[in-house]
Amino acid sequence: MNRRKFLSYVGCGCGSILLPSCTSAPITDRKQLKLVSEAKLNAHAAQIYEKIKDKEKMSEDKKTLAEIKEIGKRMEDSISQYFDNEGLDDPTKNFDWEYILIDKKKVRNAWCMPGGKIAIYSGILDATKNTNGLAAVMGHEVAHAVAKHSIERASRATLLNTGTQLIDIFSGGKLSQVNRTTGMNTVGLLSQLGIMNPFTRKQESEADYLGMIFSSLSGYDIRETVKIWERMKKLNKGKEPPEFMSTHPSSDNRIKKLNEWMNDVVLDYPPIVIS
Repeated sequence: MNRRKFLSYVGCGCGSILLPSCTSAPITDRKQLKLVSEAKLNAHAAQIYEKIKDKEKMSEDKKTLAEIKEIGKRMEDSISQYFDNEGLDDPTKNFDWEYILIDKKKVRNAWCMPGGKIAIYSGILDATKNTNGLAAVMGHEVAHAVAKHSIERASRATLLNTGTQLIDIFSGGKLSQVNRTTGMNTVGLLSQLGIMNPFTRKQESEADYLGMIFSSLSGYDIRETVKIWERMKKLNKGKEPPEFMSTHPSSDNRIKKLNEWMNDVVLDYPPIVIS
């Protein structure tokens, strides 16, 4: 069998496997590829979360932690109610929500693992400043989990690794030879810059948009979202990598898009009444 015919068979075979795994992101309806089990990823994330709780120093700021949990609860209820009102499957129905505040003043970060495991680092409070700001950050992180971005990234990585291996085989090992010659993972770097980074930036923008929606549905003032990124830009003192090398959009692009979405989100996704 010649090489071209073999590749065409591989392509058809992969297509038949991948098509049933194609779904859409909630609300945005962006097409997604999911090859990884959500249940397994959630279970793995929960194990990692427990290790992080053991390793990191938890903040003694009980007032802020209580505020985080209150914001989280309002978002939990609002998100579930929204999808119920729309007659859609609730993407959070299998979540086991949990919230921690990590005592690290030098870390301006927050994240939400698959399955609703959330961590806020005390350093980001310098940027959030108030309840609406904190809700904006949490809405963004929750959006990553609701939109199943981790599953999508894991699936893409699996597909990319498989594709790279096939190309290496049929190029007579030329990709491996490039890596050996340059002494670095040239192929991996090019893949990251050309495929994974732009894709991750798309997820970040989607999380910005969905995060505004979830904050609005939960009754928070989403105008604070833009102010956060203006404050983050000042705190970073302009030290950002070029956007093409980053997994995140630039602060300027973020602020521009958030302003563009603002009015539509306020009108289309008003605070929801919990039944």
